[in-house]
Amino acid sequence: MKKLVAILGLTLLFGCGPSQIAVTGITTPPPSGPEGVKGNIVEETPEVKLEADKSTFTDTERIGDLMNYLASDDLKGRDSGSEGIAMAATYIENYFKSYHVKPYFKSYRDTLSNYKKTSYNVVGIVEGNDPVLKNEYIVVGAHYDHIGIIKIENGDAIANGANDNASGTTTVMELARYFGTKKTNKRSLIFALFSAEEKGLLGSKHLAKKLKEQNLNLYTMLNFEMTGVPLRGKDYVVYITGYTRSNFAQVCNTYAQEKLVGFLPTARQYSLFQRSDNYPFYLEFGVPSHTYCAFDFTNFDQYHKVGDEVDLMDFDFMATLVNKMIPVLEGITNASTQEIKLDSK
Repeated sequence: MKKLVAILGLTLLFGCGPSQIAVTGITTPPPSGPEGVKGNIVEETPEVKLEADKSTFTDTERIGDLMNYLASDDLKGRDSGSEGIAMAATYIENYFKSYHVKPYFKSYRDTLSNYKKTSYNVVGIVEGNDPVLKNEYIVVGAHYDHIGIIKIENGDAIANGANDNASGTTTVMELARYFGTKKTNKRSLIFALFSAEEKGLLGSKHLAKKLKEQNLNLYTMLNFEMTGVPLRGKDYVVYITGYTRSNFAQVCNTYAQEKLVGFLPTARQYSLFQRSDNYPFYLEFGVPSHTYCAFDFTNFDQYHKVGDEVDLMDFDFMATLVNKMIPVLEGITNASTQEIKLDSK
């Protein structure tokens, strides 16, 4: 997230192998999507409603495959407008295509109008399957850019951005894979990976404004930021920014059937609600828009450093979070009414 936080006298900018699925009539497991550093498209999965246990939809191996590419040295820190982030964009595009997530615009690439270097969001859609509710939209997003090459430390100058925010990007990609293959959503789901978050939320500002100009009927926006390392000593899995601004947390926990989402006082103290990609959608549309995060300023000390490497990530935690989020997003998108409401206070 893009945010200023003074801690211990320092200023922090808080940027906040496939599972085997048994399918009747299919004798081999579906391919895992783009592999390795080339990001090539593999044979597409059959566009069918796969029956699988949501709690085991993704796993440590699959999460690791995605993270090891997105946070690799080959991408050189995914700075906006760089060759490295262009490689990441191609990888995400091919992943979307492999799992039947269609381009929202004419192509997956949404070129930013507010940044000097050529940069683009990657935006896909899974249309809702209900003839009425499909006209209501939910944006599921994360930023996939980072800060690129920085000051050398211990012989390393690449800020790989594993936690910030390859982790959130991976979460969104796996949720897109779920709904792209299962097609269980009644409302339409827009999956957006934002560029230039590190430059001032420019990617999400651009897309929110563009969608507003198109009169998109947006219901809510869910953003994922720094979800690579678990919280410590908390009785919840993640917190959301802007906790008291809506009943979002209560709705999430109802569908999760556990205390998945909690309140972090520090998030309010440092106004984190305004400092990530949820905020432009809140400003443009005036709808519930929140960021899920597992970074609380005590559990990860490599923010915006070359040490934000993939080997510090907890793939098991990340896979568990994705699996826990599936019934939450499924419940929200399939509810008969718009049950998430802004707090009128």
